[in-house]
Amino acid sequence: MFDLVIRGGKVYDGSGGDPQIADVAINGDRIAKIGQIDQKGLREIDATGKIVTPGFVDIHTHFDGQVTWDPLLAPSTSHGVTTIVTGNCGVGFAPCKPEQRNWLIGLMEGVEDIPGTALHEGIDWQWETFPEYLDVLEAKPLAIDVATQIPHGAVRAFVMGTRAADHELASEHEVAQMGAIVAQAIEAGALGFSTSRTEKHKDVNGVLTPTISAEANELVGIAQAVGQTGKGVLQGISDFYDFDSEFALFKRMAQESGRPISLTVEQQDARPQWWTQLLDGITQAQSEGIAMYGQVPPRATGVLLGLTATLNPFLFYPPYRQIAGLPLAEKVAIMRTDEFRAAMLSAKPVDRDAPLVEEILYGFNKLYQLGDPANYEPDPKDAFGPRAARAGVRVEEMIYDALLEKDGKALLYHPLFNYEPGNLDHVKKMLEHPYTLHGLGDAGAHCGALCDASFPTTLIQHWGRDRVRGDKIALQKLIAMQTRATASQVGLNDRGLLKPGYRADVNVIDFERLTLHEPEVVYDLPAGGRRLVQRATGYEATIVAGKVAFCEGVSTGELNGRLVRGAQADPVG
Repeated sequence: MFDLVIRGGKVYDGSGGDPQIADVAINGDRIAKIGQIDQKGLREIDATGKIVTPGFVDIHTHFDGQVTWDPLLAPSTSHGVTTIVTGNCGVGFAPCKPEQRNWLIGLMEGVEDIPGTALHEGIDWQWETFPEYLDVLEAKPLAIDVATQIPHGAVRAFVMGTRAADHELASEHEVAQMGAIVAQAIEAGALGFSTSRTEKHKDVNGVLTPTISAEANELVGIAQAVGQTGKGVLQGISDFYDFDSEFALFKRMAQESGRPISLTVEQQDARPQWWTQLLDGITQAQSEGIAMYGQVPPRATGVLLGLTATLNPFLFYPPYRQIAGLPLAEKVAIMRTDEFRAAMLSAKPVDRDAPLVEEILYGFNKLYQLGDPANYEPDPKDAFGPRAARAGVRVEEMIYDALLEKDGKALLYHPLFNYEPGNLDHVKKMLEHPYTLHGLGDAGAHCGALCDASFPTTLIQHWGRDRVRGDKIALQKLIAMQTRATASQVGLNDRGLLKPGYRADVNVIDFERLTLHEPEVVYDLPAGGRRLVQRATGYEATIVAGKVAFCEGVSTGELNGRLVRGAQADPVG
């Protein structure tokens, strides 16, 4: 008798091959058998008419703080994710000296828009070194598996103190210290090392991330230290303003360490062809035997705006500033008065000195109502600008009224990156590139502006079933993108496949019913902190290490996850 048998589902095994109607048997935390299974299970799930997939492996999250207080790690666990990787983009909370805690929280708050009050309240600091941080995580109850990377920002501060935040250059001795700390973390169980070199990343005071000014000797020196361990991956993000020199730096990191590196790839309207240049560089590097990859999204990097969000189009209007701090109900009541509406619509925004924020707030030809179910490939004619022109009204009036819908809880959508042609054709090219990985959801971060933890659902629902404004992608390929492909890239070779001997992380999905709903703002972080969450229906069962952990995204109470220490061997060689 098996512990669990999933009967009669269409099995997509994660390899990218064609699906088959089959049963899946599980014993303990491993897949035992796939095919026609006559033996009974202690528990059985009828998957007739459903699809059965490996659990999704999300390699780009920012749960570094939340994992210390929240075993459920929502909202990722609402979207079929059974393994997450933290420590991306050079930010995190280990290593950390006691006097650096506030600074690291400020860095995470600024870079990833996670409320500092929640981090101060929620994190129970019981570590200084990275191995000690892993020991703390290992003792925590977890609903899914958690793997980590060691972040450059924390390492730099640990070694250089305030000189790191002041963007001073590291000495040869300090580079050696950083390399030793990173190597120690890899040996203790970190999957890799991450860094950030983008102007988009600033701390809560607006100071650029401390790693942006690190020179080649520092980054290559740390990468070499990773290489000396014989394991681990590298991850980075950059603006690539000076493309040749910047790409050459990351290429050196991969080449001299002998370790794989993945880089964020996004299309930006200001430099619409830059992403193709980056992918061409990655292809050339691969032809030279250097393991470089792009991390790409399944939809636009979209900013959510609203009265409950971090941003809204009236944020810098003087009348709005007078009521910005009021509770939502009071704010809405004031905004519904004719007097305040007239004052707001006759005013002009002030303090307009941030081009990216300006693009988000006032790019009315790329601002949409998202809807429920959420539409992530809207037609440009449905943006507020064209709609207002057709209606013969000021676009600000239409937006003002839209913000007051749902008693002020309505959210608007601005597809900031990856939407230059007015559709997701660029994203399709990114997804189908031979050297890209699905990622960049930033789950656990951007609590008041983005809700991209739902990327796993968009990948299979939109691209595998719903897309009407262009070609779809075969579902078996999509499932492989966020199971075997992501797992193997970071060295987790024991999962991502539904085959005997592999880890029994499984999704049973009613694919015809799978629906990604509109995001909503909740206040359930420590100290009442705000975050955006997004629900999906159709995930009938998410199984972690052989136990049903979630049904329709709701916890069953099973806490069968664990800290994953380092790369995991392929169980069948």
